[in-house]
Amino acid sequence: MTYDVLVVGAGPAGASTSYWLARAGHRVLTVEKSTFPRDKTCGDGLTPRAVHELQHMGLGDVLAGYHRFDGLRATGHGRSLELQWPSHGTFPSYGYVVRRCDLDAFVADHAVGAGAELRQATTAVAPIRESGRVVGATLKRKDGSYEEVRSRFVVVAEGAKTTFGRELGTVQDRGYPQGMALRGYFRSPLHDDPWIESALDLRDRDGHSLPGYGWIFPVGNGTINVGVGLLSTFKHYKQINTTHLLNEYVATAPSYWGISAETAVGRATGGRLPMGGSVGPKAGPGWLLAGDSAGTVNPFNGEGIDYAYETGRMAAGVIGDAIRLNDPSLLSRYPAMLDAEYGRYFKVARLFAKVIGRPALMRELTRVGLHSRPLMEWVLRIMANLLRPDELGPAEAAYKAVAVLARVVPERNAA
Repeated sequence: MTYDVLVVGAGPAGASTSYWLARAGHRVLTVEKSTFPRDKTCGDGLTPRAVHELQHMGLGDVLAGYHRFDGLRATGHGRSLELQWPSHGTFPSYGYVVRRCDLDAFVADHAVGAGAELRQATTAVAPIRESGRVVGATLKRKDGSYEEVRSRFVVVAEGAKTTFGRELGTVQDRGYPQGMALRGYFRSPLHDDPWIESALDLRDRDGHSLPGYGWIFPVGNGTINVGVGLLSTFKHYKQINTTHLLNEYVATAPSYWGISAETAVGRATGGRLPMGGSVGPKAGPGWLLAGDSAGTVNPFNGEGIDYAYETGRMAAGVIGDAIRLNDPSLLSRYPAMLDAEYGRYFKVARLFAKVIGRPALMRELTRVGLHSRPLMEWVLRIMANLLRPDELGPAEAAYKAVAVLARVVPERNAA
């Protein structure tokens, strides 16, 4: 059977691509190696950019049934600042926390409702090529049987561990930052708190400084999502035990959360994330990358869901044009589209990742920042990529903010 588009992966990027293509009337087959509902290592937080994309897909009413939060509580150095999401002409001023086992299932179902065909427990194991162009894939079903499916185009959206993408020749630039994260769920009396929380100054039980940062996202169902993150720009990141980081964070988290090792629900899970557009090429003859498969995770904050939805929509638009005009060469426009949307922003985010990879400098920056609400509000706008069009360009604004913060610490104390 021949389809217009084969989408590999039904997570945020794949479901978004599938929805927009199917809504436009194209024949779409989406294959997902797992079976819904399935969980993913994630903070589960949907920032205003992600909420906007889901509302644009017609899922606003579904989101309204989940826990809504108003902004970020930043903690560290004995201080705490509650920062409201900024007002914006395009994005809402609130977010939601939705567990990935719920989120990915209902967005994929929404794509099916628009006309996409979804096959679960099905893995795309190898591309099919004709005259140097990808024209489908060999699929492996759960029962071990194989099938060849032909399509005019293929979108790779299978997440950070994109084995099919590697079959196409994509590679991750190891010079770019990558993230390491570990998260678990805990019962908490503040499971419906209106703020997500970020710990900018991690300490162990003896008061010693630890690398990385921590987060707590209230899920609203009696539990909270607690995690720690670390960037590869930290010189000794490969030697860091993230399980130790998480255990210390849980033990030293503010008492109002009421968490301990005894309130854990299930085991913690972790993973690594390619960031800042680090995977490429992003397009080839007959195929495109979207979401984490393209490395489009924000190095500022480890956020990837919003960019997955956005790149899925952009990939669908390019392929739709190629089908309508019967011009496969239009796919070559896609990398330039991504660069125009994210290039300068990700470039500055990668610079910032290098800055916060210096523990002494990071401690001083957060100490200074937590004493200035206007500064932290500005940093929040930059880190969440929520600058308004009437403000300075994202890259220029972010660069200036990083430069101003970096100057407060003498170089000798910043190694």
